[in-house]
Amino acid sequence: MIVARTRAGLAEALAALHPPGHRLALVPTMGGIHQGHLSLIDLAHERAPAVAASIFVNPLQFGPGEDLASYPRDPPRDLAVLEERGVDLVFLPAVEEMYTEGEPAVTVDPGPLEERLCGMFRPGHFRGVLTVVAKLFGLIRPDIAVFGRKDLQQLVMIERMVRDIELGIEIIACDTVREPDGLAVSSRNALLSSDEREAAPALARALDEAAARFREGERRANVLLGTVHDALAENKLLRLQYAEVVDPRSLNRVDPVPEGAAVALAAFCGSVRLIDNLVLEAA
Repeated sequence: MIVARTRAGLAEALAALHPPGHRLALVPTMGGIHQGHLSLIDLAHERAPAVAASIFVNPLQFGPGEDLASYPRDPPRDLAVLEERGVDLVFLPAVEEMYTEGEPAVTVDPGPLEERLCGMFRPGHFRGVLTVVAKLFGLIRPDIAVFGRKDLQQLVMIERMVRDIELGIEIIACDTVREPDGLAVSSRNALLSSDEREAAPALARALDEAAARFREGERRANVLLGTVHDALAENKLLRLQYAEVVDPRSLNRVDPVPEGAAVALAAFCGSVRLIDNLVLEAA
């Protein structure tokens, strides 16, 4: 496995790894490699003969008071896990290597999609996400990029950016990977205390209860969301930030709720912010 920490090293590696006609898949990460990331790597291997990953904790997507300083970082472990999984190239730049002139003057405007779901509570977050993803696409020039469905809003916005700006990259979505108790796998799970980790799976159970009501024939958004709120009301360690029923392509709220809509939520478990979503299917 090649590890490139500079732009020059990346260009040299790509010249050997990605000749014309040789497809390359990219899995962008912020490190803290877990089973969710590995599922993306496995899917990338199915779609391309060469697989690259990036590890970069992007400061542009963290707002004031968010967890940039405490975000899990363990590059030696991450590199060992990625090499074992057969990754060909890892781009592991410092902040100064990614943003050579400091904070960029030109960024990617998320447009109205930023005003939904997490964007309502994290102003500037998705501008930072789209900007760094666009930079990674420009530096690595992949044919394919793989992202997880757990980060639904991120996935939708990256797909839209690629279409609207004609970047010519195929975006592949991978299903959410869950722990045995249902909790969506996330790097932030490592920040949970033992009590918080025990409480956190209630988020997935709340989504499951809403999905069960949908399978029973309930189509009113307020009733489905009421199910989520009721399921979490007695959990003192969880504080729901939002729960919405949305079209998983436009992120617009839907009511009545059609099959294929997604229930999406964000909640604080102690001080750790967790997100999850579930697509609704009829019986």
